[in-house]
Amino acid sequence: MISKIKQFADSTYFTNALKVTIAAVAPVLLFSYLGYFRIGFTIALGTFFAYPSDIPSNLKHKIYGILVAVLIVSGVNLVINIINPYPFVLYPILALLIFFLSMISVYGQRATMVSFSALLSISLAFAHLQTGWQIVQYSGLILSGGLFYLFVSLIFYYIRPHRYVELQIAECIQLTAKYLKLRGDLWEINSDRKEITKKQLDLQVQLNTIHENIREILIRNRTVSGSSNQNRKMLMTFISLVEIMELAVSTSFDHNKLHQKFDNYPRVLSTYQNLAYHLAAELKRLSKSIQNRIKYGSKNNLNADLQELEAAINDYEKDLGTNRSSEGVFMLKTMFRYAEKQVDKIKILQRAFTSSVITADFKERDKDLEKFISPQYYPLSTMIENLSFSSIVFRHSLRMTITILIGFIIGKVFPFENAYWIVLTIVVIMRQGYGLTKQRTYQRIFGTILGGFIAFGILSVVHDSTIIGGLAIIAMLFGFSFTPSNYKIGATFVTIFVIFIYGILTPNIENVIQYRVLDTLVGASLAFLANQFIWPSWEFLNIPVYLEKSIEANRNYLKQISILYNEKGEVSTSYRLSRKQAFVEIGNLMASFQRMIQEPKSKQNKLPQVYKLTVLNHTLLSSAASLGTYIQSNKTTKASEAFNVVVDNVIQNLDNAILILKGLETGPQDKNTEELGKRFTELKNIRARELQKGEGLDEEAFQLKMQEAQLVIEQLIWLTNLSENIVKTTKLLMK
Repeated sequence: MISKIKQFADSTYFTNALKVTIAAVAPVLLFSYLGYFRIGFTIALGTFFAYPSDIPSNLKHKIYGILVAVLIVSGVNLVINIINPYPFVLYPILALLIFFLSMISVYGQRATMVSFSALLSISLAFAHLQTGWQIVQYSGLILSGGLFYLFVSLIFYYIRPHRYVELQIAECIQLTAKYLKLRGDLWEINSDRKEITKKQLDLQVQLNTIHENIREILIRNRTVSGSSNQNRKMLMTFISLVEIMELAVSTSFDHNKLHQKFDNYPRVLSTYQNLAYHLAAELKRLSKSIQNRIKYGSKNNLNADLQELEAAINDYEKDLGTNRSSEGVFMLKTMFRYAEKQVDKIKILQRAFTSSVITADFKERDKDLEKFISPQYYPLSTMIENLSFSSIVFRHSLRMTITILIGFIIGKVFPFENAYWIVLTIVVIMRQGYGLTKQRTYQRIFGTILGGFIAFGILSVVHDSTIIGGLAIIAMLFGFSFTPSNYKIGATFVTIFVIFIYGILTPNIENVIQYRVLDTLVGASLAFLANQFIWPSWEFLNIPVYLEKSIEANRNYLKQISILYNEKGEVSTSYRLSRKQAFVEIGNLMASFQRMIQEPKSKQNKLPQVYKLTVLNHTLLSSAASLGTYIQSNKTTKASEAFNVVVDNVIQNLDNAILILKGLETGPQDKNTEELGKRFTELKNIRARELQKGEGLDEEAFQLKMQEAQLVIEQLIWLTNLSENIVKTTKLLMK
């Protein structure tokens, strides 16, 4: 229990909540003491508006992002207060402001958070309307609040400059450990492999997101500030984690076949499963040591596990004899080599946290890293290109504008106590996707009602304003801590905080609670209905786009693998970039599918085909990565013409699938069938000749040639089948 509390207090969410709590509470306490509560409260509002834009990034982008957010927020407040007395001017400009501020989300995550802050400031501007010179003073105080938050945030940054990266790395290690643990679970005879595979796909989506976050921080910091020892350690850890994950994805086994093959020799598989669990356990232990800042110590001897597996394989070969066991030994040796590579990569991680960074561990793996992050620039053309109904952001911006205006009008026409709270609820709840908006609607309503009951119960007993103020600060801290990770609990604490503030400022707290719940219900209902009926962004409309990007990324990756196999030599930056993009796009496709299954059944158009294409693309990536990993790790023979013909056919199939998704005609599919059959026969003949030549080779060289011939042919056959299935299923999807 104590360790969990300590972990929570050291988490990024709690640290961020502590920053905004200190930045908001300090001016309120100071100016209340001086007799200027409203000034302190307005400065606190400025800190709240600056807080969302403070997302993880390097120091330069952090400062610029917060400054832009603060300037936009204070500017919006200034405009709203100036035009408020003139309704004929107010409504058109209000609509344009809401639309424009929603549209800036096209520029990425930070722009999305700036947009959120600006929309929040619009809703709260109507709660504190000013006149005359007070308009400028009020906007200036909001600006100063944002700048004060920036100051507090920078203090936290310089106190613990590397802590966020450490926690992200720890979480990444933990997720990778879970993935490897699931791979171990697949070796259970009666395991639910379909459910385990689903969990693995979910974990890959999470890992893709966290990989992007870590890339952004580490690589940009390295570009701006140079390569410190700590940064190199984290970077080496991250690169190794990515390689561990890619090796795991690229190495799959037919578990049913292996269980049938070694049913009478359970020791072999149980030894391997034990090693798989130990790999995951070591990563988990390393994650905890980083989180808790304690010295890492290994408890499992991975070398001993490898030796035990090798002994089990040798015993199997002795029991059956060389001839009878040859196929089984080959399969087991493949498993052994995979485990050996993973152990080597985990040893690099262990060295990073038990000794100084060893330069040799990099082996030029940090070359051209700047190319692996998205460039940060904001051209006007990006927004102009999105001004069409084909853009999700454009439809969301229109939907947001209309819904806020409807909420604003309802609040004016009907006798609502705090009409601005309706608009605030819409801004907080409404998201681009139906599933997330629906989820947030339920969680917001639940949190508001529960928080209202708890706050009312406390206020009916406690009447001392000092105690209530202290409880409000605690509620605010927990509200901001839980909102990013558990919105239901976060909304509960935020409701308690708001009601406590009203409890200090107003005597009729019962009416405040009643109207706050009513306003929240109206705002949540409007947000939910708008996402369903006003230009909704159903995921089945976006699936073809994600499919096209994933297939295209897989095709480009396969092209780079073919180039590497033909030309040999070092792994190029183009190869690494194409591999990274293929993993990112399959993650995006899986995330899109997850959003689709959250939507109403009536909108889950052709869900079986979508699921099948998602799995096919993931499997094709695994197969391609398996081929690529083998080519990188082994000295291979010259690529035959037959190899290139088969690879070109797979690429052609993927190109045809892309054309189908675009609604274009594809060329005839059957004209190369006979040629392809000849090429597979040729590949098999090459394999036979290689094996015949094996008599003059030593055992190790013979095994390597046998492995290359078998693996390359099997992967090419598998890639061909997968690409053909992708074309067929894509046709069914687009009918």
